Amino acid sequence: MPARRSVILPDVLARDLRVVFCGTAPGTRSAHDGAYYAHPGNYFWRTLFEAGLTPRRLAPAEFRAVLGFGIGLTDVAKHHFGSDAELPPTAFDATGLQRKLARWHPRIVAFTSKNAAHAGLALPSSRRLRYGEQAERLAGCRVFVLPSPSGQARGFWDIVPWRELAAAASGTAREAI
Repeated sequence: MPARRSVILPDVLARDLRVVFCGTAPGTRSAHDGAYYAHPGNYFWRTLFEAGLTPRRLAPAEFRAVLGFGIGLTDVAKHHFGSDAELPPTAFDATGLQRKLARWHPRIVAFTSKNAAHAGLALPSSRRLRYGEQAERLAGCRVFVLPSPSGQARGFWDIVPWRELAAAASGTAREAI
C-alpha cells in the first residue's frame, strides 16, 4: 500500500465547474508520471472526448487543461497510490472530499468507479450501487457513478453512463479557454 505524506496529484478545481471527476487514488503509473489517468490502457481521456465532454482527446500530461472545459479532477485518497486492492480503508477521506465540493460548488461529482463512490460517499461496501445518476446529493452536487475506465476493470466497461453524464453536464457547458 504505497503512501507518502505529500499529495500524490494536485486537485484540479475551480468554482462552478460542470463536473468534477473523482477516483479512488492515483494508480502507480499516474503517481510515477505525475498525471491523472496516465496508464496507456486507461480509457479516461479517450472517453472524455468520445462522450463529448472535451472537443479533443487530451493527453494525461495535459490534465490541468480540463478546467478550460468546465471539468475538475480529484481523488478520495490524496496521499496514497496504487490499485484499489492495495489501498487501506484509512486512505480515504470522504469528509475532505465533501469539504472540497462545498467550497468549489461543482454542479456534478462523477465517481470513476463504484469503489470510488463507496469511498467518497462513505457507504458500506455491502450497499449496491448502479451506474448513472444517484438519488443522493453530495455537498449539493448531483452524483454520478461511472464504470471504471481502468484497464483492470475492462470487464465492467460501458460508455453509456459516461454519455448520460455528458448529456446532464451539457446544459452547463463552458467555452474552452
